[in-house]
Amino acid sequence: MNDIATLTKDLDLARIPAHVAIIMDGNGRWARQRAMMRSEGHAEGVNSVNRITRFSSDLGIKYLTLYAFSTENWKRPQAEVDALMHLIGWTIRKETPDLVKNNVKIHLLGEIERLPESVRQDLEAGREATEHCTGLNLNICLSYSSRWELTNAARKLAEKVKRGELSPEDITEESIQAELSTADIPDPDLLIRTGGEERISNFLLWQCAYSELYFTPVLWPDFDNEAFVEALRSFQNRERRFGMTSDQVKANDNPHNTID
Repeated sequence: MNDIATLTKDLDLARIPAHVAIIMDGNGRWARQRAMMRSEGHAEGVNSVNRITRFSSDLGIKYLTLYAFSTENWKRPQAEVDALMHLIGWTIRKETPDLVKNNVKIHLLGEIERLPESVRQDLEAGREATEHCTGLNLNICLSYSSRWELTNAARKLAEKVKRGELSPEDITEESIQAELSTADIPDPDLLIRTGGEERISNFLLWQCAYSELYFTPVLWPDFDNEAFVEALRSFQNRERRFGMTSDQVKANDNPHNTID
């Protein structure tokens, strides 16, 4: 396998995105193409999680957010849900020592209380074990959907208004942001979706307002470091304007320039 220096030779390491979010899609299709059970595809997908987490840490990415299990995924066949829950708990138990060794801190986003108790215990143990870590922040989204998150934020703000702690006219973007699961996390710079679909499927709708979107046909179990670098290369070839003109962006990049 190519080493990091070889893989990243044409990247500007000073412009690596601080926060990358990934919709990990394609495990089931990967398994079906190989006449395997869907659960085997999910198990293979764990290898990609480990690989991309290590690579992100090595690159100096500060936040990696993974869409591991959506609110809508509860609708899947019970056998598949049970297998996924078992896999999540087993993976956290197995990988926590390496996460600690690599200074990776776990954050849990979503309706964690909906998960089986044994899985919650494993996740909480992993979170506590990595709480002191100061490197990559690994945000694991479980039983998460953006509409759930926004509804929950609206409910919290409504309760504050009801208690007289907040006036409706004082509700701002900042006060909404403060009630989100990601309140202390910067918005993603880059959102990657594997598996060929080109939608964001109820994931970080508020947070991805100005994220760069990257869609790849590569199925998640096949998403390796080289494929990740291709996404980063695409990101670095884009101009992020945030509502400004190109001239304004260039002027901001060069403090000696002025705009008439």
